[in-house]
Amino acid sequence: MSKRSRVREVVLQILYQEDLNPEADIGVSERFLRGRLKHTEDLVAFGRSLLVGVRLHRKAIDAKIEAFAENWSLARMAVTDRNVLRIGAFEILFSETPDRVAINEAVELSKRFGSKHSPQFVNGLLDRVLKSKQTAS
Repeated sequence: MSKRSRVREVVLQILYQEDLNPEADIGVSERFLRGRLKHTEDLVAFGRSLLVGVRLHRKAIDAKIEAFAENWSLARMAVTDRNVLRIGAFEILFSETPDRVAINEAVELSKRFGSKHSPQFVNGLLDRVLKSKQTAS
């Protein structure tokens, strides 16, 4: 597993926790991030950029995901899938990560932490997000 893949895994854990416990102290998330990434500054900075980006753009990201999730609301999605999608959509829409890398990383996360159908679900939905971005360009 690449170092950045490990960062995404830690960010997924934090977003999962925040999704289930929205009143959680953000300071706990920061300490968790730093500790899990062994205080490696470049990795912590990347993780922080993902977390802050997802938090900052969450309404827009969630709206995109819901727009392309046929017959699925965010509330009905598994918590893991929902947060993997948020990371992937953030990277596609708002970061410098190459689009295909963002999708592949999200699919890998869904393979590790989701159900047996999660990888196809995540891949299909993020592909639609990417196509909408390309159409808008």
